[in-house]
Amino acid sequence: MASPRTARILTEAMVKHLPPSASRLSLLDVNGKARDILDKHRPDLAITVVEGSEWGVPQHTFDAVTAFDEDLRGDLLDAALNALRPGGRLIVMATTGDPDVHHVKTLEQYGYTRILVETGAECPLPVGVLMRGEKPHVTDNTNARVRVAADQDDDAQTLETFNGRYLHLLIRQSPNKPAWAIRADEPVTWEAVTLDGALLAFSSLPKAVAFMQPSILAGKIGGVTKVAKFSKDTARGWPLPVMLNPAPDALTDGATFSTLSIDPDTAETPDE
Repeated sequence: MASPRTARILTEAMVKHLPPSASRLSLLDVNGKARDILDKHRPDLAITVVEGSEWGVPQHTFDAVTAFDEDLRGDLLDAALNALRPGGRLIVMATTGDPDVHHVKTLEQYGYTRILVETGAECPLPVGVLMRGEKPHVTDNTNARVRVAADQDDDAQTLETFNGRYLHLLIRQSPNKPAWAIRADEPVTWEAVTLDGALLAFSSLPKAVAFMQPSILAGKIGGVTKVAKFSKDTARGWPLPVMLNPAPDALTDGATFSTLSIDPDTAETPDE
């Protein structure tokens, strides 16, 4: 049995494996073992606790299922796959053992794809096993996959009507390098995309991607290197109004795109 400290570290390690979702990520937690820590680190979660294997929850609905210190039982894997939406993610953390090909084969046997098995955490020695798999998408079309989550949030909202906690901006970063390649003393600047004098913002990462893809193809937006997440409180302090989840018809020939300087230190920890 893991110590309370080790259990906390392993549960916190599960957070980075949560999938992109709409503004509220709908999650099932098996037996409630991870609920408190997950909720502390991701206040945007809508968590439902289930017990046993007869969960009685809607099918094909949840973004994620988490199971802390639960065996890879067939009934659990079947129930989780049934509850997940296409592209939804099962995240299991075992407190003992080592990563093994058997874990991969078990998830494959029960219908999961995009499988990841790795050490749970280093604290400081390796401990635990993180197992992750996704429910297969029903289409090979990338745009359609993104829309599964994006369509859960309404278009054309305002900060006042938006009930989520985070907003996402399209960012042009200079220098255009991954975080690991940027020196500690190297200045980094962010320019957020604006549309017709308002900051172009989105309720979720999928919502931002769903807008950005056709915008790039139409030659409307260029140079975007990342999508950054900000708290709603931070958004209230921005010097420009916010255009939240603009409808596709916002991409008119007369639309004017520009940028606004944004402090990278005001952003939240990014989603995976």
